[in-house]
Amino acid sequence: MSVLTSMTRMWLTRSVHPFAFFPEYDETLPYDDCDGLGLYVHIPFCRSICGFCPYCKTVYSGEECARYTEALIREIHLVGAGHEGKKQVTSLYFGGGTPVLAGEKLRDIVAALREHFEITGGVGIELHPEDVTVPTLRMLKEMGFTKISIGIQSFQKKYQALLGRGAVDAAALSKALSAVPFETVSMDFIFALPGQTSEDLRRDIDTAFQNGANHIAIYPFIRFTFADSAVPEMKKQEKRALLDAVTRYCRERGYERTSIWTFSSSPGAGYSSMTRDNFLGFGCSATTLLKGQFKINTFSVREYCGRVGQGKLPTSLTLRFTRRQRMIYYLFWTAYSTRVREEDFERFFGVPLRKMYGFELKAAKLLGFVTERDGVWEMTLKGAFYYHYYENFYTLAYIDRMWGILRKEAFPKKIEL
Repeated sequence: MSVLTSMTRMWLTRSVHPFAFFPEYDETLPYDDCDGLGLYVHIPFCRSICGFCPYCKTVYSGEECARYTEALIREIHLVGAGHEGKKQVTSLYFGGGTPVLAGEKLRDIVAALREHFEITGGVGIELHPEDVTVPTLRMLKEMGFTKISIGIQSFQKKYQALLGRGAVDAAALSKALSAVPFETVSMDFIFALPGQTSEDLRRDIDTAFQNGANHIAIYPFIRFTFADSAVPEMKKQEKRALLDAVTRYCRERGYERTSIWTFSSSPGAGYSSMTRDNFLGFGCSATTLLKGQFKINTFSVREYCGRVGQGKLPTSLTLRFTRRQRMIYYLFWTAYSTRVREEDFERFFGVPLRKMYGFELKAAKLLGFVTERDGVWEMTLKGAFYYHYYENFYTLAYIDRMWGILRKEAFPKKIEL
C-alpha cells in the first residue's frame, strides 16, 4: 500500500520529498485571501463508542463537555480576533462524536462564530438516530441549523448487530422529520460489509428516501488499524459490483449523484463538510486547509483545553505545501464530487490544468476512467470505483497512520507521509 501511494505522490508532485508535518503553529491563521472558505466544528463526545468508527471521540461527561465547549469558544475568538471585520464563509458544519450532547452550548458556539464570520450557505450538524426527536430538531432549527446528517449505517438488524448499533425506527424518524423539516436531510450508510448484497443496499436506500431523507451517503467500510472492530473487509471485485449496482439503481430512480458516495432526490440537497477549496477547523482533531498549508489540532481533549487556556492555538502538526503538493490535494478532494472543472483549477492556481497534468488526464481518458466535455472532466463508473479503490490505500497509508499516532501523542515531533 505504502509503495503505491508513495510512487503516486512522487510522480504527481514531481518530487521524492514526502508530506512532512511539523509541530508548529501560527499565532493567527492567514485566511484573509482564502475564497470559498468553509467552517467545521468538532464535538468529540459520544454516549458510547462504536468500534468501527475511526474519528476522534470520547465517552460523554457533562463536566468535561462543559470545559471543552468553553475552550472551543475561546479558540474561535483566538482565530477570529486576528482579522478585521467579518470574513464571508460558504458553510458551517458540526461533526463528532455526537454534537447535540453539547445541548444549549451549541447556541453559544454558533454565536461566537457569527461574531467573526458571515455564513452565506447552509449550517449542518451530524445526528445519532436516537437524537432525531421533535424537541431536538426544533432546538436545532431555532439555532439556525438548515442541514442534518443522520448516522443510520443500516436499517437492517443483521448489519446493526455486526456494527454494534441499536435498531433504528424508520417510522419514528419519518414522523419527527415531517414535523420539523430541514433543507437537507441526509442519511449515512456503510457498504461493503460481510455478506452485504445490492438488494440489501437498495432496501436501505428506499427506506431512507421513503422516511424523510432527500440525500444519502453510502461510505465504504474501511478497517482502520487502531479501530476496535473485527469486521473483515470485502474483496475488491465484490466492492466494485456493489458500488456499480448502487450507482445504477440511484440513477434509474432519478437521483442525482453529488459525489463518489452521495445521491440526492431533490435539487440543491447536499451535505459535505470537507469538499471546500479552503476551510477552518475548530475543536480537537479538526483540520484546517489554507492556500499554502494544512493543519491538524491535537486529538487530546485535555491537551486541547490546556493549550487554548494558555491563549494559544491547539495546532498539533502543520504541513507547508509545495505548489505541486497543494495541487494534488486540491485535485484529490475536488474529484470526490466526480468532476473537475478546468476553469476552477486555473482560477485557484493561476495556471491551466492541462499544462500541469495534461499527460495524466489523457491517460485517465484512454483507460476509461474519465470523460471530458467543455473543460469538465467527469468520472465514469469505472473511474469512480478506482477512485474509491485508491482512496482505500490513501486512507490506510496516510490517514490511518497519522490518526494512529495522534491518538497516542498530543503533539508529535514530526510525521512524514
